[in-house]
Amino acid sequence: MQSFAIKASGAAAISIGLLTAVPSAAGPVVFSVGGTDAISSIQTTVNNFQTALGDPNNGNNAGTTGGRREINWDGGNPAIVANAPGGTPFNVFLNTRGAQFTTPGTGFIQAPPSGGPDNGLAGAFSNTTYGDIFGVFSLSRDFTPVGSNITNGLFFIPGTNGGAAAEVSGFGAVFTDVDSATSTKIDFFGINGNLLTEQFVPPGTVPNKSLSFLGVVFNAGEEIFRVTITTGTNPLASGTNDGSGIDLVVMDDFLFSEPTAVPEPAGLSLLGVALAGMGLLGWRRGRRDQSSARSLT
Repeated sequence: MQSFAIKASGAAAISIGLLTAVPSAAGPVVFSVGGTDAISSIQTTVNNFQTALGDPNNGNNAGTTGGRREINWDGGNPAIVANAPGGTPFNVFLNTRGAQFTTPGTGFIQAPPSGGPDNGLAGAFSNTTYGDIFGVFSLSRDFTPVGSNITNGLFFIPGTNGGAAAEVSGFGAVFTDVDSATSTKIDFFGINGNLLTEQFVPPGTVPNKSLSFLGVVFNAGEEIFRVTITTGTNPLASGTNDGSGIDLVVMDDFLFSEPTAVPEPAGLSLLGVALAGMGLLGWRRGRRDQSSARSLT
């Protein structure tokens, strides 16, 4: 079985080449780019990944066949600049998009790098440097775990409020201020907990506010049951600054294929195994209303 990688870097993001196939246990098609602080530097790669996932963007519609889901943390409104904290599990998009996110930390926050009534990430973490190092892809908020640099993602059929476990064939995310080639990655796992592939996010090409993208679509029938995203070397914190061996990274848009059902009863059984492996046996207690997170997309 072979995998094909589609990559671009820096200002050459608009020129995407098909690299030499290499042997693999799965069939990952990798889309990755490290860009500048300009949205255009990664846009073509993101567009190509959207095409690979399929059209249309299904938005908040109930589960369907084909197409994709996207989360941009902004409510579809660039004027939204207030901070929006959320707990773990983070269930804001569990019913509408079929995605649940957890972290070993205390929760998550969506916020602009700085500004707004809460002064963004700079205000949330009492660190003014965060307004200078992080950029945004879709205006105006980023997404990051609190108290950890690990984000786990599980998938469900949209419209079932987490009642129907699901898989996806592709998943990708936008990152900002990746400085190291080995600090930030996504691990893709199959339904039996097997690692399908580990892919590192390419660093940006400017010192601050750079944008990077990494996405994988599987072309040999493999399905993604969960993902684990590692963002940088350290969690954000008031006394933690970027540089001197520390790489601080936050995320922007998430994109994934339309979730498809895992056959029952295997779905619930394997979901329990996955949650146990992440230390989340109490996940159902966490499926509470997170209205404090405000309206997001």
